[in-house]
Amino acid sequence: MSNVRYFLGGNTPSGFHSLYHELSHPERMQALYILKGGAGCGKSSLMKRVARHARAAGLDTEEIPCSGDPDSLDAVILPALGAAIVDGTAPHVVEARCPGAVDRYVDLSQFYRRDELHPRKGELLAAAKAYQGHYKRVYRCLNAARALRQDLFEAASLPSVQQKLAKRAKGIIGRELKRDSGGSGQLSQRFLGAVTHQGHITLWDTVSAQADRIYELQDRCGLAHHLLSPLLTAALAAGHDAVACPDPMAPDRLAHLIFPGLSLAFVTASPEHPWPHRSYRRLRLDAVNGTEPAQLSRPKLRFTLRIAAALEEEAVYALALAKTAHDELEALYNPHVDFDGVYQTADALAAELLSLSPLP
Repeated sequence: MSNVRYFLGGNTPSGFHSLYHELSHPERMQALYILKGGAGCGKSSLMKRVARHARAAGLDTEEIPCSGDPDSLDAVILPALGAAIVDGTAPHVVEARCPGAVDRYVDLSQFYRRDELHPRKGELLAAAKAYQGHYKRVYRCLNAARALRQDLFEAASLPSVQQKLAKRAKGIIGRELKRDSGGSGQLSQRFLGAVTHQGHITLWDTVSAQADRIYELQDRCGLAHHLLSPLLTAALAAGHDAVACPDPMAPDRLAHLIFPGLSLAFVTASPEHPWPHRSYRRLRLDAVNGTEPAQLSRPKLRFTLRIAAALEEEAVYALALAKTAHDELEALYNPHVDFDGVYQTADALAAELLSLSPLP
């Protein structure tokens, strides 16, 4: 039984970046339950309860933690059944694409005791406003950090460096990504890391759970994208299923690749976010052209990384304030929610899901 965790959304320099559309593929799914309801109504509690039922039945699960609060869940996926439950509320709004046949809405707002909440309307509105207000600073700090890191990326991405990385990718393709005539070449996008109120988290255990051979790419300037992009293209063309993981600080660039069917992964590591286990091979991309890194003086590199890290720490602090404000909002709601009803709904949904026939 395998239980892995990914993020499907994240706090990025341009705001919240959602990959939740990855869940809404009716042609590939049997059932998608979309939860609706506001703060404190039990969405995460329901999903955790369903996940426990699934694991007790011996099913693999894929849990999607919330990037704002990694201890909370935003979705649970049951790959063997082609089924999932997702929090479909902002900022990761999910709507039905095949209602009735695949998708179903579950309204948890029915468990609010409205007669008790109405007198607290002013408190609830003020708490919600305070919570949302912290995110302006989060995104301003991340955007400033991104600008500095983009400066390093552009300075290091010389044509000669890109050519050398393409040559290295070609060698890896020939060695690791030979054609698989039985594969479908299916691509899934997931965030392996996120900027959270607990800091910048990377779910390294998810890699270890799916791959024995790990290529560790030591990289401080974003050069890994130039190596990973041709690897992904070649792997899909050869019929290998892939999980592509963008960089949460630059969602247009790849940071990690996982090929579960090959028990193979490529992970980007840095001194700030080291790969915590033994690697199969280690490639030092910063020194690909013989300097450290390409065309950058060490003082400039250290200064840029230090200031970028300080800005990201300030974003984390603002996220911690947002988390405190959200906890206060939920504390206002929780005493006025019928959690027995939520748990009964969770048990009923779990029973429906576990009655599905496994996918062929």
